[in-house]
Amino acid sequence: MLKNKWIILAISLFFILLLTGCNGDKNNEKVNSEPTLGDELNIAINSQPATLDNHVNSATITQEVSRNIYEKLFELDSKYKVVPMLAESADESEDGKTITFHLRKGVEFHNGKEMKAEDVVGSLVKWQKVSSKGKEMFKDAKFIEIDDYTVELQLPSSIYGILSIFADVTQSAIIMPKDIAEAAGPDGVKEYIGTGPFKFEKWVQDQYIHLTKFENYKPIDKPADGLSGKKEALVNNVYFHIIPDSSTRISGIQTGQYDIGIEMPRESYDQIANTGSLKMVTPIKGAVGLVMNKKEGLLSNIKIRQAINAGLDLESILLGAYIDEKFFRLESSYMLQEQEEWYTGAGSEKYNLNDPVLAKSLLKEAGYDGTPLRLITSRDYDYMYNSAVIIKEQLENIGMKVNMEIFDWATVVNKRGKPGEWDAFVTAAPSFPTPTQILWLGAQWPGWTDDPKIEELKARIDGAKSQKEAFAAWEELQAFLYEYLPMIKFGDTYLFIVHSDKVKNLRNQDGLILWNTSIEK
Repeated sequence: MLKNKWIILAISLFFILLLTGCNGDKNNEKVNSEPTLGDELNIAINSQPATLDNHVNSATITQEVSRNIYEKLFELDSKYKVVPMLAESADESEDGKTITFHLRKGVEFHNGKEMKAEDVVGSLVKWQKVSSKGKEMFKDAKFIEIDDYTVELQLPSSIYGILSIFADVTQSAIIMPKDIAEAAGPDGVKEYIGTGPFKFEKWVQDQYIHLTKFENYKPIDKPADGLSGKKEALVNNVYFHIIPDSSTRISGIQTGQYDIGIEMPRESYDQIANTGSLKMVTPIKGAVGLVMNKKEGLLSNIKIRQAINAGLDLESILLGAYIDEKFFRLESSYMLQEQEEWYTGAGSEKYNLNDPVLAKSLLKEAGYDGTPLRLITSRDYDYMYNSAVIIKEQLENIGMKVNMEIFDWATVVNKRGKPGEWDAFVTAAPSFPTPTQILWLGAQWPGWTDDPKIEELKARIDGAKSQKEAFAAWEELQAFLYEYLPMIKFGDTYLFIVHSDKVKNLRNQDGLILWNTSIEK
């Protein structure tokens, strides 16, 4: 009888412990539970891209969307160091004229096809033919398929920092399937298929672009760093809503219709700062300035370009465009202060002259006859339109006539490729890894910078055997640029991005980084 009582007691204790343990697990689960992640990110962008094909377009808005779809052989980490992405490694010959790319194996395109050397060659040959950078820097180069996972680049002469060209975010050397690359016309591809963590789903013109998670994406087994390393899509859907009106972007982000907003109006900074559920980030973007058409028309006259440079009050332009000094800095260097190995003040004595008397004298010397300057701009970017209004006023004050022509951004991008249709436009650009990659120094890019001395100094940079040698040539080149004036740099700018506090791990480097970004429900 006593033995039976002990058995019953033991069984009772077992069930008590079992129930307690179960309840304990539930409580522990509740304490340590992760937030429930949302299914989609909604992003308000300020303009519609002309295309998502980076080969043919250097517009920032194209980069914002397409960097999620496409990848390159190399990427830039947070310190702007070049690191492998679709390539495992690269070998450079002793004379620098042969670069051998060794490709990662098992990388899949969004259409299920494995990326191989033929795709890389097809993509880079297309990029070489249609991008201003490819046409200029790789004019006589050859991309050759050695085997399925090896590509060779043969150059007529060495290029200093060559791998950074394949990592650059402007007119990116993105990789796509061979058949799509070869079928593309001058305006870009018809199908958007890459290897990135998100794939293209749908584009409803003037409304939204929809991307979805690429389930077969194989990330690199290295920590995420800048644009490099591990990429993981943590939402199933990304919608880029095309919202040109800045007040609509503001109200949409405040009501929760959008999770992230880019190119937010700077005058709303204090208003947004007082909204507790919203976060603001202001990362460095890069240079902003007035690009001038040197191929034909009014500004092919260097004296008129110098007159404009003398007559503009750059601080007033930046204040009018960006509202507050937290969004810009006066800076003469074509390369960012943060890029210490390239930063120089050469030519700064001709920066921000704000001298109307000198400007009028130079116009007279140039024989200016009152021909109107055609200044094209867009309301899709507040800074572009606002700065154009101020430039028009300042140039009229020194005796010039200015016709300001306003279009949507896609039309500006189209028109700026036609030298007979404009004289000047305002634009901003991200950082460039090396000076020879600065877009407005290219003979092929809108503005058409074509000068023997510039080409000679760029060749010296490309042919340099050390950073010291390359920097000496760059310092001489920047000093000359303030004489020649391919563009008039106003300063450096900071982006204004707003996002919900439910968005986690949102990073930025020359644009939003949406992989590894999540949102709580």
